[in-house]
Amino acid sequence: MSRIPDIQRLLRDDIISGSLPFGSRLRIDELATRYGVSHMPIREALRELHGEGLVVIEPNRGARVRSIDLSFVEDLFDIRSAIETMLARRAAERRTEEHLRKLVEAQDLFETFVAASDFVSVPKVNHLFHGIINEAAGNPGALSLVDRHWLLVAALWQRYGYTPKRFENVSDDHRHLIRAIERRDASSASMLMGAHIEKAKHDLLQCMAVDPNLRGVVPLKTAKRRNHA
Repeated sequence: MSRIPDIQRLLRDDIISGSLPFGSRLRIDELATRYGVSHMPIREALRELHGEGLVVIEPNRGARVRSIDLSFVEDLFDIRSAIETMLARRAAERRTEEHLRKLVEAQDLFETFVAASDFVSVPKVNHLFHGIINEAAGNPGALSLVDRHWLLVAALWQRYGYTPKRFENVSDDHRHLIRAIERRDASSASMLMGAHIEKAKHDLLQCMAVDPNLRGVVPLKTAKRRNHA
C-alpha cells in the first residue's frame, strides 16, 4: 500500500506538470483510482497540499487545485516582499559567521546547478539560500508565512519557464545580498531583497502573460495605476 507522503508527492508532481490543471476539481474517488489507494491517503495528501497553498479545500464543495491569475501572483509577491525585506534587514543585524558560510555554500551550489542546466534542483537550492537568510533573522513566525506558498511559486516557475538571463540576474542579486549581510548593512540588505523579489515578480508575470488562458487578465495594481493615469 502506498504511503501518504508518496501520494502527496505524486499529487504535487501532477499539479506542477499540469496533469491536474490549475482550478480543476479534485475528486477523492477519481484520485483514489488514479493512484490505486484508498480514500484516507488522498484526504491526508490534500490536507497537506492545502497547507502548501497548492490545493484549496472549501466546506461542502470539496477540493480543487488553486486557481491562478496574474493579480493573484502579483499580490503573492507583494506579500513576500513585505516580509522578506524585513527578514533581510534582521539577518544583516543578527547573522553569524556560520550563516555567512552557509550562504556562500548555497550560492556556489546554485551556480553549479545552473551551469549543469539542472533546473529541477535550482529552485530547491534557491529556497535553501533564502531559508538561511530567514533563519539568520530569527523570526520563525514570519518564516512560516514565507514558506507557505514556496511550492506554489516553484510550480509556477516550472510551468511557465524563465526569462532570458533569469539565473544570471539571480546569482548577481544573491552575491550582493551576501556582501550586504556580511557588512551588517541592514538598509542595503533590505533594499536589495526588495529589488530581488520585484524583479522575480515581473519576470514570472512576463512568462505567464503568454499563456492563452491568462491573456487579457491585467494585474490588479497595474489596472488601478492605469485608471488613475
